[in-house]
Amino acid sequence: MKPTKTQTIVRVILGLFLVFAGISHLTFQRTEFLAQVPNWVPIDADLVVILSGIVEIVLGASLLFLQAQQIMVGWIVALFFVAIFPGNIAQLINQQDAFGLNSDLLRWIRLPFQPLLIGLVLWSTGAWARWRNRSKPKNYYYMFSPL
Repeated sequence: MKPTKTQTIVRVILGLFLVFAGISHLTFQRTEFLAQVPNWVPIDADLVVILSGIVEIVLGASLLFLQAQQIMVGWIVALFFVAIFPGNIAQLINQQDAFGLNSDLLRWIRLPFQPLLIGLVLWSTGAWARWRNRSKPKNYYYMFSPL
């Protein structure tokens, strides 16, 4: 199924957002991103920020340029967004100020945006539609009948 213009626009915006976020991990906002690395991560926080920045650049570029693999890319980006969600929670629990989130209220307000990003990437890449339209048994009777 061909994506709509709106889906393509959202996918491109998400791709550009990820590339920008990845570059900012590596350069001018590294300190801000350090505030999101949970204390329980057994790797140096700066290395986590660098590696996640590289991953974000690759994922953003994949959203922009790998049109033939968009469904797979959509699921990978969604999983990445799930994987980094504990950083948002850690920022709230540890009361770390970063990105202008200098109160618990603002940190709480931010949390629902992660599921929104997950939904947007799955929708804009067609991954959600493909999953919803996966092949189903033609005869539901056999699916629910006793042996």
